[in-house]
Amino acid sequence: MNAKLIAVVAALAIVFPFCAGAQSAGVSLDRGIMFAMRGDYGTAIEEFTEAIRLDPNMAAAYILRARALFASVSIVTGVRENFSGIDYTSPGGQVTSEQIRVYDLVIEDLTQAIRIDPRHAESYNNRGNAYREKSDFDRAIADFTEAIRINPNYALAYSGRGIAYRNKRDYDRAIADYTQAIRLSPNFATAYYNRGFAYENKGDVDSAIADYTQAIRLNPNYTLAYYGRGNMYLFHRKDYDRAIADYTQAIRLDPNDIDAYFNRGYAYVNKGDADNAIADYNQVIRLAPNFIDTYLLRGIAYFIKGNVDRAITDWETALRLDPNNASAIENIEFARQQRGY
Repeated sequence: MNAKLIAVVAALAIVFPFCAGAQSAGVSLDRGIMFAMRGDYGTAIEEFTEAIRLDPNMAAAYILRARALFASVSIVTGVRENFSGIDYTSPGGQVTSEQIRVYDLVIEDLTQAIRIDPRHAESYNNRGNAYREKSDFDRAIADFTEAIRINPNYALAYSGRGIAYRNKRDYDRAIADYTQAIRLSPNFATAYYNRGFAYENKGDVDSAIADYTQAIRLNPNYTLAYYGRGNMYLFHRKDYDRAIADYTQAIRLDPNDIDAYFNRGYAYVNKGDADNAIADYNQVIRLAPNFIDTYLLRGIAYFIKGNVDRAITDWETALRLDPNNASAIENIEFARQQRGY
């Protein structure tokens, strides 16, 4: 290299001293996105962490690492282009200590992203989601509200705040937020489903069925909407045939949907169709062998068929799982009286 060229290179190094590092951070960011799109969230998190090490003020790296962390403890149903967002459902059940640890990391990353870019509405929205998953609903609402203040047309933030209000059992505010989300995004199937669930909690059966039906129209593969509408037909309308049809569709979409099998079995019991009820309860027991109520109800189905011995066996199984189960004790005593012993 001649002296003139050396001088030019040296000058460029002075003017752009961080170019190499920034470029490396960008490469790590791109690699992280690639792994995240494949569902390899662990490797994606490593790459986003490297991007942050190389450029600690890269807000996008904190946002993406938070998204990958959140996805790692969620049931991801869809990933948007370039990992710009995810569709997800919560795993359900009691939040584990590991999930709480991850949500805390998500909150830390998004707090850092907000420090770098205080006007980024999505960071507030996503941090609100993490707070909500931790059941910290007041902080979640505060973040969703800030996201809405920054971007008044942010349908996802209205929907997220609606879920937080619903979890606080403030159904009127929840419904108002879902309605606003739908106004901003008329094809927002999740907002219809969530509003239907809020109406269900308020006891407004007609509105719940209407919203579940609209969610299904917008997304014919919306398992939860079929299940929710099935519950309305089963428990509130006593329309067992429609309930069975909805649970059947939910099971077709998710063959391991324990609740749909269980409730369809209950609908069959109410119709007096003991054989189909038993078949559904058998499936529940295969998926969840310690679900006590299944043995209680399968016992009733056997009793309807006149198979008292099988009924007693099921109720005794329920009693072994829960020695103080009053229903099992009463059913066994009644069946034995019927048999004369």
